Amino acid sequence: MDPQLPAPYRGAERWYSAPSLWRKLSRCALVAGRKTVLTAITLYHCLRDNDTPAWAKGVIMGALGYLVLPVDLVPDIIPGAGYGDDWAALVAALGTVATYVKDIHKVKAAAQTERLFGLKGH
Repeated sequence: MDPQLPAPYRGAERWYSAPSLWRKLSRCALVAGRKTVLTAITLYHCLRDNDTPAWAKGVIMGALGYLVLPVDLVPDIIPGAGYGDDWAALVAALGTVATYVKDIHKVKAAAQTERLFGLKGH
């Protein structure tokens, strides 16, 4: 369990956890695409920030949980469309919590995204 989660979200680790997010991103980075990965990691850093309010953390966990879940509206294995619904959930969450996304979240996410894609040969 992530110790920084507010009390109302402490049971959500059955849908979302940091290790499950990193496993998913390392497996699907090339298929999901750089924008999807960058957005997910940006939200991850915002989630971990103590300044992010509990309601915003709930929105972020919902979007990241949707990305991690193996079952979603459009199966991830469908080429070209599989991560479209995941992308939509991440973008909606990012728009909703944009006020709380800091430059440091973006910088960390960009660096991690580049490392992840570098490991994948791109």
